[in-house]
Amino acid sequence: MTKLTLNQASEFLGISPDLIRTWEKKKLIKSEKNHQIRLFDLELLQRVYNSWNGQSQEIGFKVLQSDQKTDLTVIELFAGCGGMALGLENSGLKTQLLVEINKDCVNTLQKNRPNWQVMQEDVSKIDFKPYQNKIDIVSGGFPCQAFSYAGKGKGFEDTRGTLFFEFARCLAEIKPKIALAENVRGLLSHQQGKTLSIMLKSLEQLGYKPSYKVISTQFLDVPQKRERVVIIAVRKDLAIPAIFPTPKNYTISLREALKNCPDSIGTKYKEQKKAIMELVPPGGNWKDLPLDIQKKYLKNSFFKGGGRTGFAKRLSWDEPCLTITCSPAQTQTERCHPDETRPLTVREYARVQTFPDDWEFTGSLTTQYKQIGNAVPVNMSYHLGKCLIAMLEKKWEHYLQLEIISNSDKKVEQLAIPGLVI
Repeated sequence: MTKLTLNQASEFLGISPDLIRTWEKKKLIKSEKNHQIRLFDLELLQRVYNSWNGQSQEIGFKVLQSDQKTDLTVIELFAGCGGMALGLENSGLKTQLLVEINKDCVNTLQKNRPNWQVMQEDVSKIDFKPYQNKIDIVSGGFPCQAFSYAGKGKGFEDTRGTLFFEFARCLAEIKPKIALAENVRGLLSHQQGKTLSIMLKSLEQLGYKPSYKVISTQFLDVPQKRERVVIIAVRKDLAIPAIFPTPKNYTISLREALKNCPDSIGTKYKEQKKAIMELVPPGGNWKDLPLDIQKKYLKNSFFKGGGRTGFAKRLSWDEPCLTITCSPAQTQTERCHPDETRPLTVREYARVQTFPDDWEFTGSLTTQYKQIGNAVPVNMSYHLGKCLIAMLEKKWEHYLQLEIISNSDKKVEQLAIPGLVI
């Protein structure tokens, strides 16, 4: 697991530092800082370089599933259409209860897993005390609402009136060994970081030791550039270290993800918009349009700053998909098929979120897109589940060893390029 500085990588591959910066901006590679020096994984660089040079090697798209099952149990709040639950089940965990208020999501869960116990209810009305000390893990992707008293330093009390409070109350009543929570990356900066700070303090007050990390799904067998904040909180009476998934040294392209994708329903462009999107090449956006059309299409946004890269965006075959939203045809977050002039279909959306092809979504076309766009990518959840199993089965040596190796590799900036073998 060799790491190189920007200049070392540029010299070794025979390319400009700016090209490497472009790859990083596109989130095809990642860097880490060590004493203010940015380091890049050589194997990942080599894979991206080979693809750029027309010598790509396909990794292969698949929905990950373990043959090893456990008796470790999970209760999930805000379950949505089942992305997290399915990934945790695929890792070997046992779903005990799912709580979801949206009727279409509940119908999707029940249609695909009739054996799951699904409760359609407002989480604030549920008494979790009957499950006390009977559940290993409580998970949930709670919506990030503004806190009523954020910034007053009251911890658990600060969260009243929010859905995180209900997640915390569930922990207080069940007392699971581990809590798993995920949210958007924006949680880090929400209210200048006060929101996350209050959440962590709340978990501490409830008797848990929380750790958090930003997860980039494109490095966890998900063909999508999507970043999420993941919090793992371990009950303080347990001597268990928090373990997060180890990023892979490869990504999966949209071409691999959509190979042999089943036909399905999908939204269509109106003729005027279709004519505009016809002018955008694969991987391009509004900047590829003639100037007069740019101004007409972007309207007032044309004169605003920022990259605005989501406007009139056509996806690229050779990269992971951009983060999908609740609709593939929103003006500012366009997700147009690389070749065909149309938004991604429901099944293509599901592939990008690593749902299996037999996972059916119920409700209208609009709500199906929304369910998928709001879901936790299944393969990301699988990797999180494997970490939770390793924690509870006290088999964390492999993960800790990888962390030790990764930390030791950070000294690579002292190495010379000549003679380096890959």
